[in-house]
Amino acid sequence: MKKTILRRYAELLAQCGLNVKKGDVVLINAELDQPAFVAMAVEACYKAGAARVIVDWDYQPLQKLHVRYRSQKNLGTMEDFEIARLQYRLDKNPAMLYLLSADPDGLKGMNQKKHAKAMQMRYPVIKTYRDQMENRYKWCIAAVPGRAWAKKVFPSLSPAAAVERLWQAILYTSRVIDRDGQPLDPIAEWDKHNSNFAEKCNKLNALHLTALQYNASNGTDLRVGLIEQGMFLGGGEKTLSGEFFNPNIPTEETFTSPKAGEAQGIVYASMPLSYKGQLIENFSIRFEGGRAVEVHAEKNEELLKQMISMDEGAAMLGECALVPYDSPIRQSGVTFFETLFDENAACHLALGMGFSNCIRDYDRYTLEQAQEMGINQSMIHVDFMIGTADLSVTGIMADGREVPIFRNGNWAL
Repeated sequence: MKKTILRRYAELLAQCGLNVKKGDVVLINAELDQPAFVAMAVEACYKAGAARVIVDWDYQPLQKLHVRYRSQKNLGTMEDFEIARLQYRLDKNPAMLYLLSADPDGLKGMNQKKHAKAMQMRYPVIKTYRDQMENRYKWCIAAVPGRAWAKKVFPSLSPAAAVERLWQAILYTSRVIDRDGQPLDPIAEWDKHNSNFAEKCNKLNALHLTALQYNASNGTDLRVGLIEQGMFLGGGEKTLSGEFFNPNIPTEETFTSPKAGEAQGIVYASMPLSYKGQLIENFSIRFEGGRAVEVHAEKNEELLKQMISMDEGAAMLGECALVPYDSPIRQSGVTFFETLFDENAACHLALGMGFSNCIRDYDRYTLEQAQEMGINQSMIHVDFMIGTADLSVTGIMADGREVPIFRNGNWAL
């Protein structure tokens, strides 16, 4: 891929994703296989005004080794330096850029039960800091093609050709290039994209819906209750201090957080779910009284059961996202095996943590008050795709009237 186009992408992430301002501290998290693009991102952040850019590197094989050789107690212990890092984030409030490139199957063979238990042990300490940082910092999740990931997506191509094809797909869906590979003005494209999101959210929020009813020919028949004070969001968001940022590049979703404890029926996934470095395939989840009470999967069913057992809120919904079936990501014809992209190819739900900024005037409420209104609390937030070509989503109003939101997989509003 041409360096000039990659620099545009890096500039998009710095200026539009993070909205870096003079004096900002930026923290970038990336895999070890991406030094060249990370250097571009670092430079783009400095040129946008960052005072300091810090890079944290990840490497999947090390995670597997840690889980294999360290004791359960050792894995689950938060060391002083880790707590100091959390305190630094709380004090400095850095803008966070997460660059995804890992192998979707890269953690296959890892002891997932041991890893999950360690996460549960560490979570109380992490939660203390996470709650204090909620809605106070800018963040953006984006992607760069790793070789193993690219080969998973394009198995018939050579590694180099697969990486190039994945670059094209990432840049097209991120509005950096057009379908023919010609460069666009990505920041202008995202300004238009956010305007379209605002228009759609205004229409949805004016309805004051109390529930969403999902139906599809694959057997999906699910009703999800919505929060009375809730609202739909899409595209860019604002911190409590009013700074605008785009948390996901790309994104096609208009979403809200449903009312915890109000989901009834069954839903069938329409795409594989990449979770903890493994793929959960062809699965369904049945809800009663708002909780997932029964799950089935053709592949990695035990991992799915483990996921919904992580804590009290892991079996409840934290997000309902509306994504048209004809979205650019679906039109790309690529299954990415990465939630950042695949969730934007279809309507999806998420198990686990809800978003307090989906409450109207959320800045007036504490996290505890948001949870009392119905925002789910959990250590996980896992999106899974449910959109199909014939999916119907119907909005239920307070007086019982029904409003068609989606028909045949696309917007009907």
